[in-house]
Formats: sequence, structure tokens, C-alpha cells
Amino acid sequence: MTKPTLLVLAAGMGSRYGGLKQMDPMGPNGETVLDYSVYDAIRAGFGRVVFIIREDFAVAFKEGVGSRFADRVQVDYVFQRLDDLPEGFSIPEGRTKPWGTAHAVRAARNTVKEHFAVINADDLYGRDAYLRAVSFFNSLPSSNHDGMAMVGYPLENTLSDHGHVNRGICKLNDQGLLTNVEEYLDIARQADGVVYGNALDGNRKVVPEGSLVSMNFWAFSPAFFPRLEEAFSRFLTESGTQLKSECYIPTVVDHLIHGGYAECPVLRTTSQWFGVTYPDDKPVVVASIQKLIEAGEYPSQLT
Repeated sequence: MTKPTLLVLAAGMGSRYGGLKQMDPMGPNGETVLDYSVYDAIRAGFGRVVFIIREDFAVAFKEGVGSRFADRVQVDYVFQRLDDLPEGFSIPEGRTKPWGTAHAVRAARNTVKEHFAVINADDLYGRDAYLRAVSFFNSLPSSNHDGMAMVGYPLENTLSDHGHVNRGICKLNDQGLLTNVEEYLDIARQADGVVYGNALDGNRKVVPEGSLVSMNFWAFSPAFFPRLEEAFSRFLTESGTQLKSECYIPTVVDHLIHGGYAECPVLRTTSQWFGVTYPDDKPVVVASIQKLIEAGEYPSQLT
């Protein structure tokens, strides 16, 4: 079977962080989070990496990030362009930003023809997450199967000690299939150790630490692209004239689930997730990576 592709969402900038996290050194020899993500993906069985980036920093990204992997795995690039829209749609006057993560994945529709996983460029997901995705791909009967899955993390493994975070709390049925994702805002551990978050109804509630959350690690067969095209076209029809509207991967997945088009198992991972949301998160990630190196999870030098 053709090895799956890792599709990396790297077009955005971290507004709260204040810069391009994708290029920020985290490892002892200048390694970025992406270095470790690609390393994990390769050893789990992925055969290609496709970076979704913006054209305006393409040269810097290719030289500073993509070139690190050229001798170890096939590397390709696609651009998320504001004007890359389905036939019959146009950019509304005044629109300046792309259309969200679903739009970013859509940019790879003519490049990716095999099973693929989608990750954020600035999140460290851990080796087990990639192994779970590859095992899921191996379970699918064919590339034409409407297979999709989400890697789920325990909430406590995704909190920041330096500020609130927003998370999608996953609801599962008895078969372990995703039924919906409930968004909670401003999640943080309080002084008493209990984790609270703001539900969309405006009430602040206790959020159980063992809740599974989505960290935007998805696994799809290439059959997802036609479904995505339909969903994105519908989004543009309904919300495309709004200057700041965005179409997100979970929204598309939710539509497919409730429309009866596909099921979405949640792959529970034992990996620890690390991310840099705030500048003060960086030392924590750096220290965590060092501990993983000392434990033998990563070599002392990746490149």
C-alpha cells in the first residue's frame, strides 16, 4: 500500500505568540517543532510531507524548514490562496484573509491522492499519534473508502500554565465514534486544581480532565476531497459574503457525520501534546523536548 502523506497546516501566523512559531527553534540544536513532527511521522510510516503555506514566505520557509527533510522524505508545497475558490464563486470586496482550515486542506486536492493526516505546524503531537493514524489507514479497505478519524488527547495533556485555551470537547457514542465537538472557551486550571471553561451558552463549567479533545490531528482517505468540495461550496453560498467567515475542518466533519456520509472514530493516543500558544509556553516545550531526548524518545540531534 502507498505510504500516507502528512499534510501540514503552516500558512497561519500565531497572533498571540507574536510571530512565526513554525520557524522558532525548540530543540538543543535549533530544531523546530516541525522537525520533531516530521521525524515522528517518518518513523511511523509516512512517505511524504506536504506543507500548506502562504506564498509570501515560501522562499524563507523552504530554505529554513523544508530543506531539512529533503534527503529523508519527499517534500512538496501547496499555497493557500484567497482566490482559490470553486467555480462560480469570487472574492467579496474587502475580503483580505483566507477561508480557514478546511480551505487550507482543499488547497492540496490536486496534489494528494493517497491517505493523509492533517496537523498544525506548531503543535508537537508525539509518535503514538502518528502510529495510530497509520494503523487506521491500514484498516481501510481502499483509498476510495470514506474513511476519516480524529486523534483525541486527554484535556489535561493540552492545557497551558500561562493562559487560557480554547478546546473542542469530543462527544462519543458507545462505539467510540465521534458524535459532535462541543467548544469550550477560556479553559484553565484554577487555584483549587479544578479545570473550568466557558461553554457556548455563556456559563462557566467544570471540564473533566479526562475529556478527549481535538487538537486538529485528522486522518482522511483521498475520498474526503470531493466531500470537502461540496461542504466548502455550501459554506460559501451561506457565509461567503461575510468578510471574516471561515470554514473549519471540524465543521465539515460534523456535516458528514450528521448527514450520514461517514463515521469518524476517535483514536485515543497515549502521546503528550505540546504547543506554544503564549511566549511563556516556549520554555516548557523546550524543557519537555529535552526530557524526551533524555528518555530516548528522540536523538540528541535530528538534522
